[in-house]
Amino acid sequence: MQAIGLCRFSYPALGGFQVGHETIEERIAYLYNEARLEERFRLLETVALPCLKGQTDPDFSIVFVVGNQLPAHHLARLESLLADLPQAVIHQEPPRRHREVMKDVLNAARINPKTPCLQFRYDDDDAVSVDFIARLRATVERSASLLKDERSVAFDWPKGYVAEFDASGVRAAECYRPLNVAALAMYVKGNSPLTIMNFNHQKLPRFMPTVTVPDEAMFVRSHNSSNDSRQGVAQQVQVAPLDAEGAALFRTRFAIDQDHVRRVFSA
Repeated sequence: MQAIGLCRFSYPALGGFQVGHETIEERIAYLYNEARLEERFRLLETVALPCLKGQTDPDFSIVFVVGNQLPAHHLARLESLLADLPQAVIHQEPPRRHREVMKDVLNAARINPKTPCLQFRYDDDDAVSVDFIARLRATVERSASLLKDERSVAFDWPKGYVAEFDASGVRAAECYRPLNVAALAMYVKGNSPLTIMNFNHQKLPRFMPTVTVPDEAMFVRSHNSSNDSRQGVAQQVQVAPLDAEGAALFRTRFAIDQDHVRRVFSA
């Protein structure tokens, strides 16, 4: 079954942001601010990409949606970071309505729309466990009797970490966050145009059955200066520097290496 990821990398959508702007020009200026993009690239390199490159099941694809005005040097940097992730493709779009363009991108990525697929959203500053795709497929297989009569089913792993990253390393705290964007996926039956972008991620259980698997930590939610949501929940979490055990867990579970974080954020 095809598994498709979608990452919006500083795409200047019309709507889709909690930080408001009066004009699309203001939004583009905000998103392409050099300091902001530098932080996003550092988080992408040290947090979001390593776990994708380290997936125990590499049978997935992921589309990185960017604006067609993204400056050439930033596009080249993104291409360089994705060069050793063959599952990734970059899709350029002019500003359009947020959900409309993301739904179009996901449906265009389906190899055979007549067959079922799995879909997941992916933020460029978060991480999932290195066995996320494998765990997703295994859980979907165990849910076969549920899937046969449903056009869509959500799968959610609510245990993870909130973390901050900078030149000093990683500070983190465990959290329980149901229906978080990271470690959340959706099954879509064949011949259905539904996508995971048809729905607000926090409201998925209003529209479909949701399978929740509260066992191992499956995500890292980054808390940083350019979070669109301003991380209201994360700001209530007291993070602390990783000890040796925590650093080892982040390295093996999420492919996040604290020394790599220090080097990149110190550059």
